[in-house]
Parts: sequence; C-alpha cells; structure tokens
Amino acid sequence: MSAASPIIPYNDLDLGKKEQVKKMFNSIAGRYDFMNRLLTLRIDILWRKKAVKLICKYAHESILDIATGTGDFAIELSKLSPIKITGIDIAEKMLEIGREKVKQKGLSGKIELLEADSENLPFLENTYDLATSAFGVRNFENLNKGLSEIHRVLKPGGRILILEASEPSNMPFKKLYKAYMSKICPAIGGAFSENKAYDYLNRSVAAFPSGKDFEAELVNAGFTDTEFIPLSMGVTSIYIAKKKDIGK
Repeated sequence: MSAASPIIPYNDLDLGKKEQVKKMFNSIAGRYDFMNRLLTLRIDILWRKKAVKLICKYAHESILDIATGTGDFAIELSKLSPIKITGIDIAEKMLEIGREKVKQKGLSGKIELLEADSENLPFLENTYDLATSAFGVRNFENLNKGLSEIHRVLKPGGRILILEASEPSNMPFKKLYKAYMSKICPAIGGAFSENKAYDYLNRSVAAFPSGKDFEAELVNAGFTDTEFIPLSMGVTSIYIAKKKDIGK
C-alpha cells in the first residue's frame, strides 16, 4: 500500500506498524479463533476450504503459509497431503495456540510453525512450490516488500494464493457491510476482546487495495497470470498468481 500514513492499530503508541500488529495479535491470541467464528458466522471456515479446493491443481509438495496466526489455514492445507507445510508469523502467542492445535490433530510431523518476519523471510530463494496467506497480507508494513519476498522464495512456476478481506462494490449491500464493519464489529469485538483490534480491522480493510488494484500489486512484485475470485458478495477475495517459469 502506498499511503503516506500506514493504517496502524494504536495511534497513541510510538511504534511502527509491524511492532503494533505483533502487540495486537499477541494480546488477542486467546480469543482470536472464537472471534473469527463469531464475526463471520463460521463462514471463514468455508472460505479456507474454497481456497484449498482452488489451489489443489497446482504443485504443493512444499507449502509456506505466511502470517499463519493460530494455524487454521495451514491445517486446512494439510488436506492436500504435501510433504511439508511451514507456517510463519511474528506473534508468538498466536503460534503457541497454533502449535497446540497442530499437535492435537496429529500433524506435528507435517506442519511446522515458526516465528519469522513475512517481509524478511529466513528461507533460500526457489524453495517452495506454493505460498499462501489468509487474512495476513493486509497487515504487512511494506506490501511490496512482503510480496517480493514471497516471490523470491517460490520455485519458478510456483503459485501464491492470498485469501483476504475486501469491500463489496454492490449497493445496497456495500452500505450494510460498512455499517457492520464500522459499528457492529468493533462493538462485538470490544465486548469479548480488545476493541482496538476490531476498529483496526475495519480501517485496514477499507484502506487495502482489492480486486484489480491488488492484482496490480502482485504484478509489481514480479508475479504473472493473476486471478481474482470474490467470495460472499465481495467481503472476501481470493487471489492466485504465478512466479514465472525459467526461460519463459
């Protein structure tokens, strides 16, 4: 995102966006899964299933799940039977919950969750067949840097799949959506968890490029063959793109 002032969770803290996002997710980790199910009426589960169904036709022996949080998407991706899934996140308390979920599902040999920075990935180039992120790219401090890092660690011909919140364009549904995100969602969030997190959710979704604008961000980071699939009347979107094959 190229805005002069980044969207941050806490306007009263003298910290960069990355540190603020880390603080916010660590503070809500214990309620994060519950709030996702509550605020989406459990539709977020269907969105992840749809994403996995769309990506199964591409190579996926080695998968990197970026901003993995509590591991929901990594666990869903395990249904593709890859050799290894590596999930990374900057919020250690989210990862602690994710590791316990992975252990309970008997997937510890398949899924590894690591604390790492999405914009400075600690992996060699041309490592992964598939890179994914569910509701995490919007939290990057530098969007182009994060997408470029993902491009770097993908193998030639590898795919990226992004599942991200977006604003619907259809009226009058857009008005209802805006009312929900600006009023109802922060109120519910404040009742169960940290209010600033759900106010930030509204502001960050509104400011984030979606549709063709996000496809342009993928192209700027070096990707080709971009696809854009809106879900649930546009409140969420799936983006798929490819790292160019060598010699093509």
